[in-house]
Amino acid sequence: MIEVSGIRVPLSQLDGTEAREQAVIRKALARRLHVRPDELGRVTRRKRSIDARKKGDVQLIFTLRTEFPGGEPAERELLAGLASRRESGSVRLVGTADKDFPLPCAHVPHDQGPIVVVGAGCAGLFCALSLARAGLEPLLIERGDDAARRSRVVRHHDETGELDPESNIQFGVGGAGTFSDGKLQTGTKSPFHRLVLKTFADAGAQQRILWDAKPHIGSDVLPEVVTHIVEMIEEAGGTVRCRCRLVDLDVSGGSVRAVTLRSEDPETGIVTEERVPCSRVVLACGHSARDVFELLSQRGVPMERKTFAMGVRIEHLQTDIDRALYGPAAGNPALGAAPYSLAVHLPSGRSAFSFCMCPGGYVVSAASEPGGVVTNGMSYSDRAGENANSGLLANVFPEDLPGDDVLAGIKLQRACEQAAFEAGGGGFVAPAQLVGDFLHDRPSSAVGGVEPTYPRGVAWGDVSRCLPSYITETIRAAIPEMGRKLRGFDRPDAVLTGVETRSSSPVRVTRGGSLQSVGVRGLWPVGEGAGYAGGIMSAAADGLRVAEAVVADVTEDPKA
Repeated sequence: MIEVSGIRVPLSQLDGTEAREQAVIRKALARRLHVRPDELGRVTRRKRSIDARKKGDVQLIFTLRTEFPGGEPAERELLAGLASRRESGSVRLVGTADKDFPLPCAHVPHDQGPIVVVGAGCAGLFCALSLARAGLEPLLIERGDDAARRSRVVRHHDETGELDPESNIQFGVGGAGTFSDGKLQTGTKSPFHRLVLKTFADAGAQQRILWDAKPHIGSDVLPEVVTHIVEMIEEAGGTVRCRCRLVDLDVSGGSVRAVTLRSEDPETGIVTEERVPCSRVVLACGHSARDVFELLSQRGVPMERKTFAMGVRIEHLQTDIDRALYGPAAGNPALGAAPYSLAVHLPSGRSAFSFCMCPGGYVVSAASEPGGVVTNGMSYSDRAGENANSGLLANVFPEDLPGDDVLAGIKLQRACEQAAFEAGGGGFVAPAQLVGDFLHDRPSSAVGGVEPTYPRGVAWGDVSRCLPSYITETIRAAIPEMGRKLRGFDRPDAVLTGVETRSSSPVRVTRGGSLQSVGVRGLWPVGEGAGYAGGIMSAAADGLRVAEAVVADVTEDPKA
């Protein structure tokens, strides 16, 4: 198979339809290889990105793959001909195999109890799927609801302000990522990334995620996708239990001995509790499982503080962002809604940055505790909303926190969320402020040209009093700098909605070279909550990496 990168297609040649794009890229690939289009086999996209550096000449850049009817000998001959023309730099032969799930184990250690995976976010789902396909029959527990019921619970909260602390935007099948647009780009490198994308596509996500440089699924599609992944786990021999959470962990003697689980029947409300003997637990609890971190601290599981970030959500009109990034090409159906990514490093030594940017999206109520307002963002698959939003955050470093309590970051998050709840006046109404007023350190009293999308409504005022001064001062200094990088970002009537506190975990559950806890044999911390990932892709890849380690551990264990 031949792979060709750097194939540029002017936007003017496209109309936003799949048929037109396929025809254009086939002709472009044929020209690049000096062959006729009918000499090419099936052409597949490996990557598609947008180059908008020249606003008057926006181009799409493709990496394409094709096979020739003559097979590898014909492909090598073609490559030699290109080399003689000194045109082979972006053309190479590639194999067709991508990394797959671990191979099945020889033994299933039934006498040691089930392998328990705690949390059905992306790390837990992909870990459990891998373990199930390895024949290990994992038990995946999730404190929240299945995706369909969870969606109804979230809508009920948005409409009434009633919060279910066990099932919400943070907790439930799919984890927090289910209601945050489903962005799949990542700054990390892993051999598992292609496998993750393919699994999502097999579960019902759009095929374009396999080649888009900035793929996303959409919060309207993700519930169905994660439901299908649960079905894959069960079909492979795993068990998935919703409304079931970890309430105790027996690690006596430095090894996992048992877990205590509390289950609730969502129809009857009947609660049962059971102790499950086991020797292996994968902890994929997510960054908001504060009770789990408290339990780990009580049981002496080694943890450490880590840097995390807090701030607000910022909203602009999506049309303004499109014009700023795409110029005259804004609105072209082949481009879609424009995303941005901004970071500013300040003379103070601190930095501010955009996070989880949602083109054509909505600010959401992401609370998981009574009396605390939390914001996040999401987009639907079509990204057709009127506003763009992103987190606008600054780091909280371990040295910013008082004392030596490993859970001090959680306490700071909670204090900011409670301050936001009070500033909003209750009912999960969020405090909001216009950018111009925020920059001049004065409260806002009314909306401008950007209508806030937060579903519980906003109370105009001063968001800065809900956050530490080093956060607000950093964001206040960064916004004008960001406005110089992205025209209109510092628009005076852009909306700030507070607070965003759950971008990442404030603690890390320390693990060693075997990926197990450094202090507890048989405990594998994984994903965002444990401090080893920062988004859907990195969390899923970490889950697969840990699954490989668990499979190896089971295979090598003489008792297995």
